This record gives sequence, structure tokens and C-alpha cells, in this order.
Amino acid sequence: MSQTTETKNKALVLEAFDSLFNKRDYEAAERYWSPDYIQHSAHIEPGRRGLFNLVKSLPPTLRYEPGTIVADGEFVIVHGRFSGLGGRRVNSERAALLSTMSSQGQSTRI
Repeated sequence: MSQTTETKNKALVLEAFDSLFNKRDYEAAERYWSPDYIQHSAHIEPGRRGLFNLVKSLPPTLRYEPGTIVADGEFVIVHGRFSGLGGRRVNSERAALLSTMSSQGQSTRI
């Protein structure tokens, strides 16, 4: 049985989040985040570089823990939480990490 587009896209987004936030593999994460990534938080520098710089500035103990993930065709929304920030947890909703993914052929990027 083949996977649906939604199932594949959910797996792709979870892999992207794991690469960036948990593994801190910036080279792998570049495959998922476009250089023109739109960051909607005013306190984070624009683009992929801004997001990556934010992650680099966070403690190495930071972990992203996915919670609810919903997909509709090419769009995926993830809500989860961060841990490893000195004992407190931050909902991704509060941290403005509600990500939408759209795929374009083989070069899928957030």
C-alpha cells in the first residue's frame, strides 16, 4: 500500500524539524528551508539564515517534541513543544513555530 501525499509530507516536515532543532544538522536542514523562508516573528532575522542563527544561539539541550501534525494536500501544520530550556517547556504556538510546508516536485522546502 502506497503512502498518501499527506503522510509523505508529514514525514518530510518531521524530518526537517528533527534535522534543524534536534540534530542541528544545518547542511541537511538547508534541503528543507528555502533561503527565502518567511519568518513571522519580529525578533528573528528574516530568511533561513535568521532561523538557523536563532537555533545556533539556543542551548544545545534544546529539543523539539512534535505533538499534533495535520496535513491537507501539500500543506502541513505542526504544533509541538520545545524542551531543554532550563526546565521549562515552550509550546511551539507561543514560540511562533507553526510551520506550513509546500512541496514543489523533488525540491521540497519549507
